[in-house]
Amino acid sequence: MHIPVNHRLRPQWRFLAGLSGAYLLTFGIAGAIRTAGEPFFSREDTEALGLKTNPAFAWLSIIVGAIVLGGAIIGRNIDHFINIWGGAVFLLAGLIMLTVMQTPLNKLNYEISTCVVSFIIGTIMLIAGLYGKVGTPAESIAEEVLRHSTRPGDKFAVKPHANK
Repeated sequence: MHIPVNHRLRPQWRFLAGLSGAYLLTFGIAGAIRTAGEPFFSREDTEALGLKTNPAFAWLSIIVGAIVLGGAIIGRNIDHFINIWGGAVFLLAGLIMLTVMQTPLNKLNYEISTCVVSFIIGTIMLIAGLYGKVGTPAESIAEEVLRHSTRPGDKFAVKPHANK
């Protein structure tokens, strides 16, 4: 598996992942305020930042948003692991919620727009995780050598000219 080390776009993707975490945290806080007093798994039409929510979804968003934002602030390889796994979880959650949206299993009060946001955040986090790996300069050089080397027998390998 190829995951770049010290990629030049790492800061931009880390920023976008942090922005996603900040959005989740803000959504969760706004949702917790708007749904105060409702049953934990309410299916009311309460909205925060344009998405339907309930107390369970609001508090889950606060926790996940704090983790994602904290990982982006701390950096190192912590954000790499948080973003890879978190991105996969967001994508999977979006798919699961699409399947249970019109059933009593929709405990987090999802709707289509919530699934779309979950897919967008999951994609941003997954890409940020893929480009977020940090290593030593030696590991970065070894990565570049491996990435640009050719294997014997490659039919597209560039062969050096023989000066005769």
